[in-house]
Amino acid sequence: MTEKVLMKGNEALAEAALRAGCRFFFGYPITPQTEVAAYMSKRLPQVGGTYLQAESEVAAINMVYGASAAGARVMTSSSSPGISLKSEGISYMAGSDLPGVIINIQRGGPGLGGIQPSQSDYWQATRATGHGDFQIFVFAPSTVQEMADCAYEAFDIADKYRIPVMILGDGLLGQMMEPVCLPEARDMESLPAKPWATMGHKHEREHNVVNSLYLTADKLESLNIERYERYDVIKANEQRCEEYLVDDADFVVVAFGASARVARSAVNAAREQGIKVGLLRPITLWPFPEAAINKACEHAKAFLAVEMNMGQMVDDVRLVVNGRVPVEFYGRTGGVIPTPAEVLGKIVEMTEREGE
Repeated sequence: MTEKVLMKGNEALAEAALRAGCRFFFGYPITPQTEVAAYMSKRLPQVGGTYLQAESEVAAINMVYGASAAGARVMTSSSSPGISLKSEGISYMAGSDLPGVIINIQRGGPGLGGIQPSQSDYWQATRATGHGDFQIFVFAPSTVQEMADCAYEAFDIADKYRIPVMILGDGLLGQMMEPVCLPEARDMESLPAKPWATMGHKHEREHNVVNSLYLTADKLESLNIERYERYDVIKANEQRCEEYLVDDADFVVVAFGASARVARSAVNAAREQGIKVGLLRPITLWPFPEAAINKACEHAKAFLAVEMNMGQMVDDVRLVVNGRVPVEFYGRTGGVIPTPAEVLGKIVEMTEREGE
């Protein structure tokens, strides 16, 4: 690792992607993620890569499809409504088992909404990134350092499982500046081979075909079943979650991304008041860290999901808890960021109710 430098989240993410071996970027400007594209436009030519501002988000994701099919490490970025436009192409990538990295620096919605930070794309990322039976891998960083770390690892995950990977940030993380240690640049010669790619064969093997269209129902069903077996491997091996003061906690707050920073301050304030509360911070939203939730269920009296939306991740918490203890929700939406005092107030309210 190099010495720390002060960087904006969007730029740290982009630089880490370059160091991970990303050599192609296709995107389209939209606030609050435009710095990702702007940074790539300057840096990619310096490392022999290709930057192209597409004519639309639809065009950009199809360019990602093509570059990935040819074996490249490739990335695109956008913000909420732009990701919606990319959804068909993401489904094509999943149906063709193509790796690729997709950045979503979320803004408030629905519709054009506002440019302030939000987490209202959770359902889209984990449930319905596009049509059909598929999942994508979803990272949820909470610091500028983690923006870089997740971007660096995302390409390895994508290649290992031949799956699209999304980094689900938000406008707060994308725009804020913090010290960050950037990873060492990958040796491009050491990147994993992709024998399935359409990169020319010189008559040394059969033609590779990258495709998501199957007109025989039995064949498509078989492929979908095989893909979900791979998803089960991911769920077994790749759940990521940070635990903070959870071991003795009577109450557990679950929060991701920027909301987790707020929740951590509230947890510390509650501890000062003698309330045994801890924080679970999912780092992967899919696969969701079910194991950590189940472990906390062994002693927790209640859970509180804190989000910058009207309540989305809370559904996954409730699914895992499965009625064993209460699960409550606190959120702000439309670009409003919850405060530590607001979350602390909700924690105190829960403890008082539990004591009745």
